[in-house]
Amino acid sequence: MKKPVVKVDFVDESPKNGKFKSRRRFIKIGGLAFAGSSFLMYSCSEDDDFNPGQQQGPDPEPEEPEEPEEPEEPMEPEEPAAFDLGSGDVGILNYAYALEQLEAAFYTAVRAGDYYSGAPAEEQELIDDLYNHEVIHREFFRAAITAAVGEGNEDMVLPDLEFNTDSIDFNDRTSVLETARLLEDTGVAAYNGAGDRLESATYLTIAGKIVSVEARHASAIRSLLNPQSADFAGDDILVDIQGTGIAYDRAADPSEIISEAGGFIATEFTADNLPSPMTGA
Repeated sequence: MKKPVVKVDFVDESPKNGKFKSRRRFIKIGGLAFAGSSFLMYSCSEDDDFNPGQQQGPDPEPEEPEEPEEPEEPMEPEEPAAFDLGSGDVGILNYAYALEQLEAAFYTAVRAGDYYSGAPAEEQELIDDLYNHEVIHREFFRAAITAAVGEGNEDMVLPDLEFNTDSIDFNDRTSVLETARLLEDTGVAAYNGAGDRLESATYLTIAGKIVSVEARHASAIRSLLNPQSADFAGDDILVDIQGTGIAYDRAADPSEIISEAGGFIATEFTADNLPSPMTGA
């Protein structure tokens, strides 16, 4: 590489120039010295490594850039599996508990609506009775199932359900009472269809005591819908058994009941392991 040439002009140091000339010469030479050192550093940097008597090696081959790794797609969280009611007596108790939760939630909403607030005192008292009964039934099943599964197995107890009541006008008397009749009739059929699936005589006896109350509820609602008629007897839903006559409440399979009530239940659950009927009644 061609090095830059520095030209130096010498200044006459005759006495006639005096100290002023000497001072200018000092500044000029000092400036040249700084410039020369700058050129030296520049030339060294241009020559990369200063290796006198050695040949410069070949330039290293450039490394190929690494391909960027593709970002991993975030894993979607798995949805929790739907609760299954379970098997044996616990499964049947959970099944009844689901229905009692529904009825208690329904009457809670009824008491918060305009129909209830504007209803005659006699009707309000009836709705209050139905509400209190269903809440007691609900809490009974919660306690019974918790005791049956034992400590540490609380995940076998049906959780609190959420409900969809958009189809019900809680400000309208007919809408409320027709829905109440449907739920009470469904409750009676559900208990009748589940009774012969229970192994425990204690649970069967309690189920019998609850279903009789549900039947009273259904009768009371029918009387409100059509006073001074025979509708309270529910002849439209009675069935015949072995040709003895139409005088028995119908019994429905859990799958049928869940289908009928499913429109009101927003929380998904399954009933895949419920016991089969023992008598076929």
